[in-house]
Amino acid sequence: MTPIVFLNGQFVSQEQAVVSVLDRGFLYGDGLFETLRVHSGKAFRWEQHMERLRQGVDFLKLRLPYSSAQMHEFARELIKQNRMADAILRLTLSRGVGPRGYSTRGAERPVLVMTMHSAAPMSAEGTPRWTLMTSSVRIPAGEPLARFKTCNKLPQIMARIEADSEGADEALVLDSAGNVVEGASSNVFWIGPEGVCTPPLACGILPGVTRAVVLEICSQLGLASSEKVTTPALLSGRDGVFLSMSSMGIVEVAAVDGKPLKPSPVVERIRSAYLSLMAAECSA
Repeated sequence: MTPIVFLNGQFVSQEQAVVSVLDRGFLYGDGLFETLRVHSGKAFRWEQHMERLRQGVDFLKLRLPYSSAQMHEFARELIKQNRMADAILRLTLSRGVGPRGYSTRGAERPVLVMTMHSAAPMSAEGTPRWTLMTSSVRIPAGEPLARFKTCNKLPQIMARIEADSEGADEALVLDSAGNVVEGASSNVFWIGPEGVCTPPLACGILPGVTRAVVLEICSQLGLASSEKVTTPALLSGRDGVFLSMSSMGIVEVAAVDGKPLKPSPVVERIRSAYLSLMAAECSA
């Protein structure tokens, strides 16, 4: 079956989904995107993703061509047409075509694209375990653009190139002060004496939707949680480390820079609660 793509109000085949070579998203990364997990035919935590998108739109002075309700209806139809009840939905917003140069004057017709992609199943049996390596890439501490999923992700791409070359599953990205910020495509958590910890948003990290769900779950399970600053050396000595991301949910870290970590029953509890929550919300 040929994949169906949503492109500015139309549902077309992937081969027909064409964006101009003069589009600012292509030329400059001038846009935003969101990645959502689809479960049982529904996009999990749609409103939270849309709120982050709206904040990014305001920050970058973009324009959304449709309301959240309209986009949600388009997403439902796209999921239906592609017959992908469990998948990944990517939404991409570009400023559109404009005159050559960095000025945004004249770029008045934004482009909205939604695509569907296959996803690894989230099985209740066995938490995925990944290896982490610390990348040489550094993010400026407190970088305001880090709060949004902009279409320019070169630091994360360079970090993943390093991880791939080392045979690691994910790259650990630090800020300019040498503190753990996040994974190239994930938020980072660890378990220590203070409970479940994660770097503070003020460090310049993406306020992940799944990150927020994890903190909700900790509260529901009676697990202490807090925002802390840490380093790779301290991270490898914790009682457990895990990652959160919309595409995979919860992934446990098996090793940091070659130092193995033992599986944590706390991570398994959180992941189990995450799967139950997603199933409940997507079946409602």
